[in-house]
Amino acid sequence: MIDQTNTSTFERERLLSTNKVLRNTYSLLAMTLAFSAITAFISTQMQMGFIGYIVCLVGAFISLFVVQKKADTAQGLIWAFIFTGLMGMALGPILNRYLAMSNGGEIVMQALGGTALIFFGLSAYALTTKKDFSYMAGFLTVGMLVVVVAAIANIFFAIPAVSLAISSAVVLLMSGFILFDTSRIVNGGETNYIRATVSLYLNIYNLFVSLLQLIGFANDD
Repeated sequence: MIDQTNTSTFERERLLSTNKVLRNTYSLLAMTLAFSAITAFISTQMQMGFIGYIVCLVGAFISLFVVQKKADTAQGLIWAFIFTGLMGMALGPILNRYLAMSNGGEIVMQALGGTALIFFGLSAYALTTKKDFSYMAGFLTVGMLVVVVAAIANIFFAIPAVSLAISSAVVLLMSGFILFDTSRIVNGGETNYIRATVSLYLNIYNLFVSLLQLIGFANDD
């Protein structure tokens, strides 16, 4: 006979644990996004060039691995801010490119608004329905591999239509990852809020950059 009391206690503890991870994840996500915005602003004011952009990306790539390794320790928080700060710095040259356009400010704000709308909408859906989107893992992984290969190939060919297709694909993939990553937290698949934060941060970052490229392309005279 199943002990209903023990089962109820277990479910209650699991729910409390999940809510704690969600609360910590969204708190840290808000702080890292704000920190990225600050470093991105500094980068735009510095007019950081291509070399600085590459240095920041390499530094962010290295710090990402460190974050994953240190996520279970207090040092993970520090490295999470280092990672997101460097990503923000790398965003500066991209923003300057669009801000130089006649309606650049409007393009950036539209991309920000679109990113916020997609993120909050999909997150709210995953949180309220509590659906398990783990079945999307294979599709999302394959999709990202295809996009990466296409992006590398397009470095040499530089075909605008392909760039547009890649940006569109990334928007769809990041939307899928937001559902997938939020679902993992809700259903107990991710219990470390630092790793959860970094995953959602990357989804938002890539979504914003891709929307920026799409909107910028549509407004390019």
